[in-house]
Amino acid sequence: MITFGVEEEYLLLDPATGHPVPRAEEVRAAAGLAPTVEAREVQSELLQAQVEVATPVCLALEEAGGHLLRLRHAVGAAAEELGCRLAAVAAAPVTGAAPMPVTDRPRYLAMQTSAGQLVDEQLINGMHVHVGVPDREVGVAVLNRIRVWLPTLLALSVNSPLWDGRETGFASWRTLVFSRWPVSGPPPHFADLDDYESRAKALMAAGAVLDSGQLYWHARLSERYPTVEVRCPDVQLRADDAVMLAGIVRALVATAIREQKDGKPAPQCPDELLHAATWRAARDGLTGMLVDPAGQLRACGDILSDLTRHIGPALEANGDTREVNSLLHRLLRQGTGADRQLQAFAEGGIPAALDLITSQSLLA
Repeated sequence: MITFGVEEEYLLLDPATGHPVPRAEEVRAAAGLAPTVEAREVQSELLQAQVEVATPVCLALEEAGGHLLRLRHAVGAAAEELGCRLAAVAAAPVTGAAPMPVTDRPRYLAMQTSAGQLVDEQLINGMHVHVGVPDREVGVAVLNRIRVWLPTLLALSVNSPLWDGRETGFASWRTLVFSRWPVSGPPPHFADLDDYESRAKALMAAGAVLDSGQLYWHARLSERYPTVEVRCPDVQLRADDAVMLAGIVRALVATAIREQKDGKPAPQCPDELLHAATWRAARDGLTGMLVDPAGQLRACGDILSDLTRHIGPALEANGDTREVNSLLHRLLRQGTGADRQLQAFAEGGIPAALDLITSQSLLA
């Protein structure tokens, strides 16, 4: 069975104002003291109001869900002790007047020097799913096959409709903020591993990115692990929605590996159409039409049906069919994180949205 792991980024918020607060190092240290948490499972992020967690390598969705709940509760408890609240939200609903301090790491300080205002506005949080691949050559073949499904995956995950105290008009404002970096969005189609690596080296040589960690494609090869890393989802309000997305990503990768072994050609979609599909998914989530893997505008329900058929055999082989389908049906009934935030905002403004976010973040 293919292994996988999940990384999540969270915000720390003031319980009275909802403003991000720079307590990440203290929260990280306090969470690391919990007997159920290992030091590397809770990590620093770019800004001092952000904390990142990483699960161990997992084989089962239930295992990943247990780790995410354990880590969320450890970080949440540490935050409460230090007078702030954990928020599994992909963009800060209220940003505050002053820029958030950057975490004191050489790489982060260099990013601030090279892209000051953009770093100041990086109060956004994602969810990254790492899925094991046999080698990097296969990893590139996987990227070429899953890239056409990344806008659909984004539409399922949208959870950042609010910014600076108001609606943005986008279900995933995080995606728009991230799109301002030099390398972002859906990855291009690569001829082979040499092509992938030569393009990455050329981008670094041109000074477009500081290092390989700034190749912010929505899916890429990990430089640290033998995995494909899918980065397009917003962090999820609830841990079990994250589990659903992890199951879908693993099934997409497994399907791509099977197609590569069978000699099936990778689907083709022009880069400009994939970028347009991503923009539309970020704007509408599941509330409107979506662009399908062939570049055609269709009802989102039809595209989701195509997705579940595409990954159905892999879900079955992993034993994930029942759980993923159940969680997907619940998502379609209750709405995405963006839908729920917007409903709370319409009913009670920012206070109601903040109450939803902080209460949902510690639920299964």
